Amino acid sequence: MTDLCDTQTARSHHQKKSRCGTEQFQHIHFSLHRSTCNEKLIMSWQCALAAQKANCILGCIKRSVASRSREVILPLYSALVSPHLEYCIQLWSPHHRKDMDLLERVQRRAVKMIRGMEHLPYEDRLRELGLFSLEKRRLRGDLIATFQYLKGAYRRAGEELFVRKCSDRARGNGFKLEEGRFRLGIRKKFFTVRVVKHWNRLPREAVDAPSLEVFKARLDGALSHLL
Repeated sequence: MTDLCDTQTARSHHQKKSRCGTEQFQHIHFSLHRSTCNEKLIMSWQCALAAQKANCILGCIKRSVASRSREVILPLYSALVSPHLEYCIQLWSPHHRKDMDLLERVQRRAVKMIRGMEHLPYEDRLRELGLFSLEKRRLRGDLIATFQYLKGAYRRAGEELFVRKCSDRARGNGFKLEEGRFRLGIRKKFFTVRVVKHWNRLPREAVDAPSLEVFKARLDGALSHLL
């Protein structure tokens, strides 16, 4: 009798474990620094979560703040909304145009809230407000992180992430990186791969910046030619 009970209990436990295992497999995701993706490393889920949170906060600002001046809306957007769209972006940068557009619509909505910007095209709003598109800001973040890995605070780790190109050619920035070749398209979307071609196109004066702050200033001047 005891053996029968033990057998039934073990069978029940096994069935429960199998069901749980199936459920976990169907909903598997990785959580890295509060960023999530599915088992195929597609970042659409994380993009949707980020856009949802950012839109929720933007809605709260719209309902609770009467002023629509740029002096009020822009600081609130930068402090409360923008971090949800850019936090740890080197890890979960969107791969597909639909995800890029989903994030960009949040900023479109935010700048349209500002008085006097309602009827301007999106690009003109950004120019008037001194902002970059989110796509360009992601590229800016990638290049700043690369500078940190190559010449800044994370230089030791950068030696394992990037390979410097051996070349005697004087053209270019003089600190070019090797571009790897990969069979899988998803690999080309990884931070250490996608940033290389943009880094290699930077002018010499930007790459040779003596500090991070100087690099940021020179990078902002060069960004208009990188997209």
